[in-house]
Amino acid sequence: MRPSIFFAVALAAIAGFAAPARADVWSKSYRLTGKPQLTVDSGDGSVTIVSRDQKQIDAHLTTTGWRIGSEVKVEEHQTGNAIEIDIRIPRNVFNFFPRQHNVHLELDVPRNADLNIHTGDGAITCDPVSGTVTLDSGDGSISAQGLTGSVRLHSGDGSIQASSIDGSLNASSGDGRITVRGRFDSLDLHSGDGSIEAAASSGSRISSAWSVRTGDGSIHVSLPENFGADLDVHTGDGRITMDFPVTVSGVLNRSTIRGKLGAGGGPLTIRSGDGSIHIEKE
Repeated sequence: MRPSIFFAVALAAIAGFAAPARADVWSKSYRLTGKPQLTVDSGDGSVTIVSRDQKQIDAHLTTTGWRIGSEVKVEEHQTGNAIEIDIRIPRNVFNFFPRQHNVHLELDVPRNADLNIHTGDGAITCDPVSGTVTLDSGDGSISAQGLTGSVRLHSGDGSIQASSIDGSLNASSGDGRITVRGRFDSLDLHSGDGSIEAAASSGSRISSAWSVRTGDGSIHVSLPENFGADLDVHTGDGRITMDFPVTVSGVLNRSTIRGKLGAGGGPLTIRSGDGSIHIEKE
């Protein structure tokens, strides 16, 4: 084969491999008679949850670079109002000419639903839903708004943003920034190495102990003007500033405050290993 022909064939082959990866789609609807309990494991795919005024759950899976059925497997079943969807993605696949691979799951759910959503490496976004909600990502970011009820958000290494929360919130990230806003009855925030911003709106109360902790970031907490709590605030190497008067019942110095905020109340513990702490009026 002449060199010019060889190179032409090689370029054509490379162009073929470099062509846009093929997209594949799977969809299914699940009829409901009451409040759904939806459990999802999306492998490493991203997940978008859209809430609607409807009495069914619609699941739409889109893949790029993988075929659904022969490569990406979908295992699902429904028992009454309990629905489970498990997406299995190929592991340790070697391609001499790497293709773009992407998996995205969109879930249209009723506004009143219990959700347990997990992804290994993808991002999760969630519209307003009322119920018991768990969103868990091994390494992706989480963004949620308007969740009401008992809410748990966890990312192994990504950021967490949650707004207009109403109820109890437990949010943790191994290394990411946490930003939350809402009316809280219970609040538990933890980041291994990221900063934390928490804004508690009017009507928030400590029905069970509140805790805000980070290993190495700054903490900024906003509280209602008439908020009451028994404060225990400490930073290892930062500085504490406050917009509230505190009735000291223990220690008061640059890095530690223990005392009553307002009339006192349930315990509010704030800890930073190496960052500053600021508590202000909402």
